[in-house]
Amino acid sequence: MFFGEFDYRVDEKGRVLIPPKFRASLREGVVLTPGVEKCITCYPLPEWKNLATALTTGSVTPSKLRRLNRAVFATAFHLNIDGQGRIPLPHQLREYAEIDDEAVVAGANTYFELWNKAHWQGEKTVSQEQSWQIIESLEKRE
Repeated sequence: MFFGEFDYRVDEKGRVLIPPKFRASLREGVVLTPGVEKCITCYPLPEWKNLATALTTGSVTPSKLRRLNRAVFATAFHLNIDGQGRIPLPHQLREYAEIDDEAVVAGANTYFELWNKAHWQGEKTVSQEQSWQIIESLEKRE
């Protein structure tokens, strides 16, 4: 489980530190993909395999499944953490998420995300407001 928020600098080679408490779950590597909200989504390899299985076992037509597979897998990168606890951020993903010299690592349960610091501040505010509304609606049902 990934939780917490961590600010790190991106070094001159485009590498970012992974929080020490996340590293044990990433021994087999990490898969990076473009996130929905202009971030980089990072999956531990076993979680990525679960996602891949779920995508291929649904009742999707073959043509839609081909497009889905292209969209998801063509933009993914499998990486390993180096001896100092860093991962290199592929240029395409850094450009997509607009990550320059600082990145926020944000836990998101079974995966984590890498954010441009300014984008994260805006997303965090919106997400917190919406999450409390969802929690309140769940409490009303009980």
